[in-house]
Amino acid sequence: MEITKATYLISSPTVDGCPKPDRAEYAFIGRSNVGKSSLINMLTNQSKLAKTSNTPGKTQLINHFLINNSFYIVDLPGYGFAKVSQNTRATWEKMIDNYLKQRTNLVTVFVLIDSRHEPQNIDLAFLRKLGDWGVPFNVIFTKADKSTQREAAKHARQFIEAMKKEWEFIPRSFITSAVKFLGRKEILAYIDELNQAFEVPEINQPKS
Repeated sequence: MEITKATYLISSPTVDGCPKPDRAEYAFIGRSNVGKSSLINMLTNQSKLAKTSNTPGKTQLINHFLINNSFYIVDLPGYGFAKVSQNTRATWEKMIDNYLKQRTNLVTVFVLIDSRHEPQNIDLAFLRKLGDWGVPFNVIFTKADKSTQREAAKHARQFIEAMKKEWEFIPRSFITSAVKFLGRKEILAYIDELNQAFEVPEINQPKS
């Protein structure tokens, strides 16, 4: 699959404000400053589609992008460190949690992990939460260009090994670089595969 059209659609403060759930949807999330917006821009081949910033906490709403007039990519606020008040952080967490649990057309959540670092408890805890809610996810290791290929691969293996201590099934993962377009073809092919199997939910009911 190749993305020929990607347009910004809407930014929503709550899941109720999101577009009608009549298309496949893929959400991207990770720790603040993990390179989420840069990855989305790389996948869509549009350098300014998702707003990028060196300041953690730049993304504050549920941002929908319409891709090829057929499915949605969603840019979610990052979890973890951001220079915001506790009340603001709590509001973000509630917004994200409600989105993840209630969005019926959400096919998978791509959880972004910084490949420069060894496994972080905050990332493993977030995956654990998705598992408790029954939300499908995949893992994307970012910023592979910021270290050697060997080091990025080592940290990816370490993270997968840490997951195996808790998970019986390990979902598909990808190593990426937004600078070198590494992993783009593989992720788009996977999304295309999931799109083929997607069926529009009959009733827009929250996930149990």
